Amino acid sequence: MWPSDLYSVSGATGIGSVMPLTIGGLGFETLETISPLERAGLLFAGTFVFAAVVLGLLQGYAPRTVTKARRSPVISICVGLPGLFVVVGLGSTGHLILGTDLGPFFGIPMIVLGGTIVPAFTALGFVAFGRSIAARLGRDRLSVGIFLGSLLAGIAGFSLALTVVVAGFAGALGIGAGVRVIMATGGTSRPDDRTVPPANKI
Repeated sequence: MWPSDLYSVSGATGIGSVMPLTIGGLGFETLETISPLERAGLLFAGTFVFAAVVLGLLQGYAPRTVTKARRSPVISICVGLPGLFVVVGLGSTGHLILGTDLGPFFGIPMIVLGGTIVPAFTALGFVAFGRSIAARLGRDRLSVGIFLGSLLAGIAGFSLALTVVVAGFAGALGIGAGVRVIMATGGTSRPDDRTVPPANKI
């Protein structure tokens, strides 16, 4: 489910074997070597398990992110695309400096950040896609959205180029909606949250 092909340089001298950054145990190189049917099955299973884990761990935040992505997908994608490029760039930079003296201090945190945020929000983006499809079928439930979103990831897996495109849109959608939820949390959208000066209180 990685939206771009990122590589790292390993070895004590900074020159070594090149390997792809993996997401959920599935590397881009692995997806290239296996058959389309196996790739579709791996993407379906990986998306399903990862989405269930993220929604289980972030029980309050993750469902709100999915709801926000469904209500305004265009705005979420516009907000999420720059964020996706930034996070992917951080992960790529972390891999590049991993073999240098700065690697233990800056490279590892960048890799952890990119390898955690991108797959988590990509999974939420697929769930938002799946739940939108489920709503049209009259079964607007989160569990159905997880299944249909994973099925969409599996279908996209039959084509490697389609996998990159669909996963990129899902990642941008999830990151954009997640950022908007975080920004809205500190806002004053509800009347009860507005601050009233003591002299004006009734």
